[in-house]
Amino acid sequence: MDLFVSGEKTATVRCPGSCGELAQGSIGGRNFLITCPIELYSEVTVAIGQSEESCKIEVGSKVNEAVIRTFRHFNIPLLPHQVKVHSDLPEGKGMASSSADISAACLATATVLGRDLDLNSIADIALSIEPTDGVFFPGIMMFDHVKGLTRQQLGMPIPLLISVFDVGGEVDTLRFNERIDLADLNHAKEPQIRQALEYITTGLEQGSAELVGKGTTLSALANQVILPKPFLNEVIQLAGQHGAVGINVAHSGTVLGVLFDLYNSDRSQDCIQAIACQYPAIRYMKTVHLISGGLEVISR
Repeated sequence: MDLFVSGEKTATVRCPGSCGELAQGSIGGRNFLITCPIELYSEVTVAIGQSEESCKIEVGSKVNEAVIRTFRHFNIPLLPHQVKVHSDLPEGKGMASSSADISAACLATATVLGRDLDLNSIADIALSIEPTDGVFFPGIMMFDHVKGLTRQQLGMPIPLLISVFDVGGEVDTLRFNERIDLADLNHAKEPQIRQALEYITTGLEQGSAELVGKGTTLSALANQVILPKPFLNEVIQLAGQHGAVGINVAHSGTVLGVLFDLYNSDRSQDCIQAIACQYPAIRYMKTVHLISGGLEVISR
């Protein structure tokens, strides 16, 4: 049975997820990540019903909280509503599943209410719920995922192919960011993160996959003291032997990406097979592209 009924106003919005981050850490004590949006999506539909009977929720509490807080943002009393999510993104892997769900829910709610909602307001609502990835901003973003103090577009994506692997397990983003040792560990790796940021920023400006890959790899290695990925050094070496420009990781998740220049990726399949053969505990998921972030209204 369809969740929605005739006569309801509906809007559907989608947001891309991510393959972890291009980099993540802190500079001067201020947290940030660099987004890594990919063409896997969360699609959220919000309907405003006509009666209390239509207030049916088929989603997690975070998404419904995003709807409630969007009503509150516009000072509109909460109306009977329905919410439905279709997502390509597994939870607990560092693929921005919650950030995509929440941001899409915010815009879908605003759209069905006939209101405009800018991206900074969406960021504020999302951050009030949990630490948030900036994949709902266009382009590639440097974004403070904890407090939102930094919101800077670094440029548009360059042609990168990303083979996504999962090292296993799940990570709770909220609990991860509540670690009492996290600030000190981030502070200790600031020199590497500054260098990674420089490589990535320059690489995006110059369209250099090699520089971006150099920066993402540096950030991934620096993160080993916080959330280590098994066999990371070995995977980096193996990937390089097959023409990869670098690797990136979910700094608070379980996925890692092997990065190839899109126009020099003929050995990517051999690389996938080599990693799967030598490290069977690391599961291959999918090969995707680095894309621009951003929200898209599918229907209204």
